[in-house]
Parts: sequence; C-alpha cells; structure tokens
Amino acid sequence: MNIRKLTTNALLLAVGAVLHQISPPLFFGVKPDFSLAMLFIIMIMNEDYQTTLICGIIAGVFAALTTALPGGQPANIIDKIITSHIIFFLLKPIRNKLNNQIKIIAATAIGTIISGSIFLTVVIEFFGFKQPFYGLFVGLVLPTALINTVVGFILYNALNLALKRSKFAR
Repeated sequence: MNIRKLTTNALLLAVGAVLHQISPPLFFGVKPDFSLAMLFIIMIMNEDYQTTLICGIIAGVFAALTTALPGGQPANIIDKIITSHIIFFLLKPIRNKLNNQIKIIAATAIGTIISGSIFLTVVIEFFGFKQPFYGLFVGLVLPTALINTVVGFILYNALNLALKRSKFAR
C-alpha cells in the first residue's frame, strides 16, 4: 500500500473519531457513529481486505475511546470488526457493477444497521443492559442509520471533490 493511501485512510479515521466525539447526542444520549461512515468510505476507496481489516480494528478502538455507555468499549471493537468483514464481502460482488454513489449509500445504511445490531446484542447479552432489543433498535439504530447514510454520502462526495481538485492520485 502506498504512503498516500495510508495517509488518507489515517486522516479519514481521525476525522471520523473527532466527528464522533464532538457530535451532540441525539436520542437518549446516543450519538451517530461517524467513524463508521468514514470506515465505509475507506472501504469503497480501497478495495483490499487488509485495509478493511486494519481500518475496522482502528475504527473500533477509536469508537471505544469515545463511547459513554458502560460496556460500550468491547462492544464497539467487536461490532466494527464484524461489520467491516460483512460489508467487505457484501461489496465484493458489486464493486464493478454499481457506481460509488450507490455503494456508499448501501454500505452506510446496511452497515450501520448491522453494526448497531451487533453493538446492542453485545451490550445486552454480555453487559446486562436491561432495555429490550427491539425498542433500542427502532429508537436508536434506525435513526442513526438514516443520519449516517446522509452524512456518509455528503462526506464521500466532499472528499471526492477535494481529491479531484487537489489532483491527489488515489
């Protein structure tokens, strides 16, 4: 992997972590996970498995560092690693068939739902979170998926525009 891709990926992960940290809570203290949106942007820009695995781990660690939910640290790491694998293999057959606009929308929407489901399952099953899964899923995961999809689409297009204008080779 060349140094430009490494630098771009590191900057995107850092921006995602900062956005996650400074974003205000929307519902019951839960914040949209912008590090997840950045992870999906990285996965679309870089089509290799190694990058997906490494960035999934790093995004999980960054999200764990910025979570306020007890038990959210291991849950964030677990869900980002699993989600990055699932989305990588879901994107693989459509890499050359769909344009990147559709891929970022699909990856962000589906990926956030998968990530939120895994996160809730880990927190409920292993850390004794007492709320029912269905209520949390409908009240937190679905709105977060909608927000992440819109923000991911906007960030992806802004990043592409910035890269084209700067003549930065990807």
